[in-house]
Amino acid sequence: MSEYLLEMRGIVKDFSGVKALDGINLMVRPGEAVGLCGENGAGKSTLMKVLSAVYPYGTWEGTIRWEGRELKARSIRETEEAGIVIIHQELMLIPQLSVAENIMLGREPAGPGGFIDFEALYQRAEALMRELNMPDINVALPVSALGGGHQQLVEIAKALNKNAKLLILDEPSSSLSKTETETLLDIIRGLKARGVACVYISHKLDEVQAVCDTVTVIRDGTLVGSAPMADMTVDRIIAMMVGREMQNLFPRQSHAIGEVVFEARHVTCWDVHNPARKRVDDVSFQLRRGEILGVAGLVGAGRTELASVLFGSYQGRCEAEILLDGQPIRVRSPLDAVRHGICMVPEDRKHQGIVPLMGVGHNITMSVMSRFVRGGFIDEADEMRTVEETVRRIRIKTASPMLPIKSLSGGNQQKAVLSKMLLPRPRVLILDEPTRGVDVGAKYEIYTLIHELAAEGMAIIMISSELPEILGISDRVIVIGEGELRGDFANENLTQETIMTAAIRTDAARRA
Repeated sequence: MSEYLLEMRGIVKDFSGVKALDGINLMVRPGEAVGLCGENGAGKSTLMKVLSAVYPYGTWEGTIRWEGRELKARSIRETEEAGIVIIHQELMLIPQLSVAENIMLGREPAGPGGFIDFEALYQRAEALMRELNMPDINVALPVSALGGGHQQLVEIAKALNKNAKLLILDEPSSSLSKTETETLLDIIRGLKARGVACVYISHKLDEVQAVCDTVTVIRDGTLVGSAPMADMTVDRIIAMMVGREMQNLFPRQSHAIGEVVFEARHVTCWDVHNPARKRVDDVSFQLRRGEILGVAGLVGAGRTELASVLFGSYQGRCEAEILLDGQPIRVRSPLDAVRHGICMVPEDRKHQGIVPLMGVGHNITMSVMSRFVRGGFIDEADEMRTVEETVRRIRIKTASPMLPIKSLSGGNQQKAVLSKMLLPRPRVLILDEPTRGVDVGAKYEIYTLIHELAAEGMAIIMISSELPEILGISDRVIVIGEGELRGDFANENLTQETIMTAAIRTDAARRA
């Protein structure tokens, strides 16, 4: 009898003759957490789609053995019935349904007459939340009422309700706060103790180090190696992922900082759903030519709302004075902002940054389509030249610019969104969580590009939840807390402790 719950051997998957996976092996024991690491486009998601039968048996080569027997699943239902459940990076919840209904979806207990037994449904949901040490969640509430961390737990409860023996978590903490992430890692440790195996896919290697027993690294569709976590370091994992040692994750390049080019005064906005609550409260700041301004703060502090007001995309009531080169400008829509030379890469690329079914190239050029119009027609050759130059410069990995952008990895989608916002040649670039869901190699490339843009004189506002990133990239840092400006610091010997103290201090502390 094999010691492994799962054995994937010699897995090969190609798309139109291009190999996405070339002989990959992955082994998982019962109760073991395996960290699956690799750069964006390395093949991690493709491998998991093979395992979960998104790509059914017969569309790939190799062998999958599950509990000692060959698995030839042709549908996701078959793999879930076997006990293999995947939790995707984008949560698959129905916002309008209750927590309990989401957990039990497709497995609702039947009562008399074939109708749903709601009492049993709620009892089962509550039992599952107790198993996850979250007994205080009201399972009758719509799932939309929960924060991102709690919604992630609902997805895990759904998986447990399907009697998961192997849980695949794809970037599970990408939208979570530090506290929520710690709760998630504790839950995974508890699942391991119960014998549930996990495949943990994350670019946050400190999480992989904290919760995984084994690390498997793939690069460009090939297996680089697999080793016990005890024998690995974060630096070693990075070197295996990118094929080279990276001594400095945050490349620093000197660049001149010039005169004030952008100023926001008295930025205020009110909650879309609760007009009595201010999400941003009278925030003012200046931005200089060639400056990288980091915006730090806790999740929910109002950073994204601040950026949305500046870009003209905030959906609720808002007000602000915006000056460019000392002259007031009117920004009531993203089109206004782009025309004034203000562009933004949004936090949620899936819903706000891309058109999923549209080609990579057309996603990139949609911000400047008028540039290619000749006599009422689009000059497709000129457009394609621009796309090819952009793809080369930003190093977007795509077999063809005509492929739907949804077929790209998350990191390459992010690069495409960044490319789209650079084509209008902005003077002010707002980046909201620019490296979320992006691997360490792609992060390095994005950081290098940010410094190059600053050196060219572009003024950059970068919002990030990762304090090492804020400190590693920014020239200056402003801190937002509960919608208010709580600090403005030159990034000279600035520490995470200083930023966090500013972010969480109370009104009483400020008065003192």
